[in-house]
Amino acid sequence: MGQDNDKNIRRSQPGFNWQGVERMPYKEEGLAPFKAISRQILFADPALQCELRYFEMAADGYSTLERHEHAHAVTILRGAGHCLIGATVQQVKQFDLVNIPAWTWHQFRATKGMPLGFLCMVNAQRDKPQLPSEQDLATMRADPHLAAFFKGTPTE
Repeated sequence: MGQDNDKNIRRSQPGFNWQGVERMPYKEEGLAPFKAISRQILFADPALQCELRYFEMAADGYSTLERHEHAHAVTILRGAGHCLIGATVQQVKQFDLVNIPAWTWHQFRATKGMPLGFLCMVNAQRDKPQLPSEQDLATMRADPHLAAFFKGTPTE
C-alpha cells in the first residue's frame, strides 16, 4: 500500500465530508428557491463523462423545484425525507435509490428534525434547470398531496 495509491482515494471525514473536497453552497442565492442545502463534487473526471455529487440539507431544508433535459441517479446516504418526482411524492430513507427521468419536475425535502444527504450522479455536460412558471405551480398546488409537500407537511 504505497502513497501512489492514495491519490485515487478520497477518504471520508467526520460530518459527511471527504478529504480534499470543498463543501460549497448549493446554488447562488436568489437564483432559485431552496433552503439549508450544500453540495460537494466528489468526482468530476472528464474520462467518466459524469459527476458524482453529494448534497446535504439541514432538517427541514429543501432543494429547488426544477426540471431539465438530463436525468439523475440518486442514492440517499443519510437521513430521511420526501421526494417529488413528477406528480407523486415518495418517502425516501437511507440507501434508497431514486431515478429522476429527463424533463420531470423534482424536489427533495428533509424530514423535520432530521438532515437528508444524498449522492447524485449526472452527466458532466448538462443543460440548465428550468424553474416552474406560476401556472405550473398553480397546477401542482391544486393537487392536495403536492400542496402538502410544498408546505412541508407531506401526507405520504
